[in-house]
Amino acid sequence: MNSIRNRLLVSLFALLALATLVMGGLTYRNVLAEAETLSDYQLRQMALSLRDQGEIAPAQAGAMADEELEFVVQIWTVDGRVIYATRPHSALPSRAVLGFADIAVAGQTWRTFSVATSGRVIQVAQPRQVRRALAARAAWRGVLPMLLAAPVMLVLAGWLVARALRPLRRVADEVRRRDEQSLAPLPAAGLPDEVAPLVKALNTLLARLQHALGTQRAFVADAAHELRSPLTALRLQLQLQGRARDDATRNEATQGLAASIERASRLVEQLLALARNEPGAAATTRATLDLGALVRDALADVHTLAKQRGSSVELVPGPLVSVQGDGVALALLVRNLADNALRYAPPGAKVELRVLQEGAHPLLLVDDTGPGIPAEERERVFDRFHRRASGDETGSGLGLAIVRSISERHGAEVMLGDSPLGGLRVTVRFAPAVASPLPARGPGATA
Repeated sequence: MNSIRNRLLVSLFALLALATLVMGGLTYRNVLAEAETLSDYQLRQMALSLRDQGEIAPAQAGAMADEELEFVVQIWTVDGRVIYATRPHSALPSRAVLGFADIAVAGQTWRTFSVATSGRVIQVAQPRQVRRALAARAAWRGVLPMLLAAPVMLVLAGWLVARALRPLRRVADEVRRRDEQSLAPLPAAGLPDEVAPLVKALNTLLARLQHALGTQRAFVADAAHELRSPLTALRLQLQLQGRARDDATRNEATQGLAASIERASRLVEQLLALARNEPGAAATTRATLDLGALVRDALADVHTLAKQRGSSVELVPGPLVSVQGDGVALALLVRNLADNALRYAPPGAKVELRVLQEGAHPLLLVDDTGPGIPAEERERVFDRFHRRASGDETGSGLGLAIVRSISERHGAEVMLGDSPLGGLRVTVRFAPAVASPLPARGPGATA
């Protein structure tokens, strides 16, 4: 039984039935006690009223002798002579017990009340069975309204449960009517306090989905736009190669074709790297890594570019610093930072990387001697496919976007500032690592 409505109804019905039984039982018991007390009061009043009469008139005696009455009255003189009885009754004793008493005679119990005066003894008796029947009828009349009201209360409880769950059903119907394109927030007006947090959480989820889908659409559109340029260049280089009339022209076209293929390959690799490190991508295995060793290994991939541009890239010696993360992704982060610094700096530039420990936070610093980035543009350079208007750089505008995505997945923060070398400083501040920094290690790598 997974329905909240059914659970509430069953619980309310069980509670109402239990309350009815308990209240009915208590009412029945109390009414029985009240009826018993009232019957005793009647016995006593009847006996006391006869005590004060001198003689019983024939008309009154005839009325009390009616067999339909449930009382038997007996009067004795002091010496035990019967001077009056409403009707002879063999089951009653010939002597009275003063006050209230229960007398069992011939298998029948009588409730009696007897009182003595100076000249006679008066006893009024009533069968216990008759008293119980009268009390049961009175108690049943008290319980019957509760039993009749119980079904009405059950129906009313069902209606109230359905009414209370109506906002939840309305939210479910609203969600059911949505399709994959309907990501607008659900209406939250007039919702009870128990349903409002659910709708708020759903609206937050819808907002995140809308943002993610919008980001993906923009990513696909930008990727298609960016891929168009290298593919167009490839087509032109192929046409030039086909129209070449001598080896020199053909070799030049071949070199241009190879450069276009290299640019397209790099763009595709960066697009795949960005997609793998987007928020919501599949989780990767995290391990404790030596950040300095990771940087040194990653720099091996940018040596060729540094030599081509006559530049140098160096890992400055520092302490042994540990980070928690995915080694492949963090190596890609380092390569993109170093590659970006080399490509956007003039030939012959210098790029330095440092690994430090700031309190509990590992730091990665990348400094270059390039032109830097103006403060007003530093946030925009993390946008996908964003390229600065100046310079002769040939990048795709994805390097820093990949860096930020990887940093966010590792709980790190990327900051841009002015470098002591005169160019740009990129600082990656990681979340606290498990291991503490150890003594300094040997010289770094230089390219």
